[in-house]
Amino acid sequence: MSDIVDAADVTDVADATDAVRENRPIGPHRRRVLRGAGLLGFGGGVAIGGGLGGVMALDGGVAVAAERPQEDQSGGTDRVAAVRREALAGVVGDGRHQPGIADRPPAQLVFTAYDLTTSGPAAVRTSLAAVLRTWTAAAAVLMRGEPLDGAERDTQGLGPAGLTITIGLGASALRRAGLDAQIPAEFADIPAMPGDQLDLARSGGDLGVQVCAEDPMVAVSASRQMRRLAAQDARPRWIQRGFLRSAAAAFNPGSTPRNLMGQIDGTDNPGPGTPRFDRAVWVSSGPEWMRDGSYLVCRRIRMLLDAWARLDETAQSAVIGRRKSDGTALSAPPVGQGGAETIQPDFTARAADGSLAIAGNAHVRLSHPSFHGGIAMLRRGYSYDDGLDSAGEPDAGLFFAAYQADPRTAFVAVQRTLAAGDALNTFIRHTSSALFAVPPAAPAGGFLAQGLFGAG
Repeated sequence: MSDIVDAADVTDVADATDAVRENRPIGPHRRRVLRGAGLLGFGGGVAIGGGLGGVMALDGGVAVAAERPQEDQSGGTDRVAAVRREALAGVVGDGRHQPGIADRPPAQLVFTAYDLTTSGPAAVRTSLAAVLRTWTAAAAVLMRGEPLDGAERDTQGLGPAGLTITIGLGASALRRAGLDAQIPAEFADIPAMPGDQLDLARSGGDLGVQVCAEDPMVAVSASRQMRRLAAQDARPRWIQRGFLRSAAAAFNPGSTPRNLMGQIDGTDNPGPGTPRFDRAVWVSSGPEWMRDGSYLVCRRIRMLLDAWARLDETAQSAVIGRRKSDGTALSAPPVGQGGAETIQPDFTARAADGSLAIAGNAHVRLSHPSFHGGIAMLRRGYSYDDGLDSAGEPDAGLFFAAYQADPRTAFVAVQRTLAAGDALNTFIRHTSSALFAVPPAAPAGGFLAQGLFGAG
């Protein structure tokens, strides 16, 4: 939609950035742009490490690999090979949590939100239980790389490709089913946020199904099979396709991926299997049907990529608070000079000119757990590119997906802070929102969330 792009906010960003670097006066409009983008006060004291692209060039018909980016040099041949093998294999769940949360995200995503088509609490409960029972069984078969009975065999010749299917319930489904007493306090609706431009038709849903795989054919086929199986009781409300770099193309597929802005995205995620991860992601109290589950927040975040591209790399890094080249915090040295992506930001550090190395409205500062009581969440987002909107403007960005134990103290608290003053807000628009309760793995011989229905 054309009203999403506010060109007046970003027209002269490049000129204003040059003015800051060259210590020239900034006109009123340019000063407003810089303040909105979080660039005032940076001066020329921000150190930026050089980055090298991973482009393949053709020299006389022979493919020549470009020099590897700095952040990708630590993979190790054996580790890279292991990650690539893992990306093509089947996923075996741990019997406690659903797959597709703690696993390494594969390259392709198809996320589908559904609405139940029945009405009346008793009928909705029956339909909800039927869909969950059918999906639980089908997901187990598909993730083993096996075909469903009666289904088209459109993935013949393909392996499991790291396929995971993760199923969640919207609070609307529980309300419609007359199960209000089973809705945990943590499952409160996400409140409206300043700057939201939400399309309600692309938000919410009674059910959500996250399908991820390394191969797009595998992901699309599995998503279609799940949709077919639920057709009697549920219809798709919205669908979002997403992608990451592939394990085959990445120099180091174990490194943190980049988003469409070119920024490394996912640094400081809690590590699976650690106490920090368990506290941040898994539900440990409340109704039994959700213990060992997690809450999934989905936000479709449109990026104004043309406006972003008008900033030079120094300015882009300043908006985020991390170097675009290698993901290091601006308070630390770049990679190759003693720095590393994993070094925690020092929010008291000063640049050579005395200004904060990480600006007061930099994205990493406002979103950092240290400013939110140590609360973290697992970000598992995917880039999307949906072509052009009706006004001919690019519609691309991030399908933000984050798993957490309590959205009230994690996503909601962080997003309130970001909405109030994040430098990145000039270049993004939140256009959809959804929240799903993702129950733990199904019990042996049972189905997902069966405790909701009084089943043992």
